[in-house]
Amino acid sequence: MVTALRNTLNFFQDLLDATRVLDFLGPLALRAYLVPVFWVAGTNKLGSMGDIIQWFGNPDWGLGLPYPTLMAYLATYTEVGGAVLLAVGLAVRWISVPLMATMVVAAVSVHWEKGWQAVHDRMSPFASADIDGAMTRLDRAKDVLREHANYEWLTETGNFVISNNGIEWAVTYFVMLVALFFVGGGRFLSADYWIARSFRDR
Repeated sequence: MVTALRNTLNFFQDLLDATRVLDFLGPLALRAYLVPVFWVAGTNKLGSMGDIIQWFGNPDWGLGLPYPTLMAYLATYTEVGGAVLLAVGLAVRWISVPLMATMVVAAVSVHWEKGWQAVHDRMSPFASADIDGAMTRLDRAKDVLREHANYEWLTETGNFVISNNGIEWAVTYFVMLVALFFVGGGRFLSADYWIARSFRDR
């Protein structure tokens, strides 16, 4: 009985291990997910660099960071350049480092005081302290829209939510970048793979 169970488990483990021939799909999926994230974040900053620099430097309504012009351009070009490098799978491990740093700065300086959640959710074990107030405001907004607008049309493609702007997404992207830092861009579908292979062949 024990031997049969062990053999069965080993059989299924062997089947699972056989999927490793497709292990390049893991880093490819991470890269494909992160490319538009950083491209949109970076190009949005490029479109309004004056405002971004002020936001980086102003301690009253912004981040209050030192050297705001330098910091704004570093963050912007790290995101835009990072998106391009991730897209082609070039220098993936190298670019993951400044992108991780960008996510740490974003989490600590922008999102930290809001807690974990990116979107308020009463069912989450990490709900923010002001979740009741947020839900009350959301319910009131829905009541106003039901009374004065076509609520069914407004919610036809999704529900209304209240953004909490917590660290959840920054941490998620950071974790994805950590994985890319350790595994690289993956086999076959990354420039890094073919460059490394070319050098090794020599």
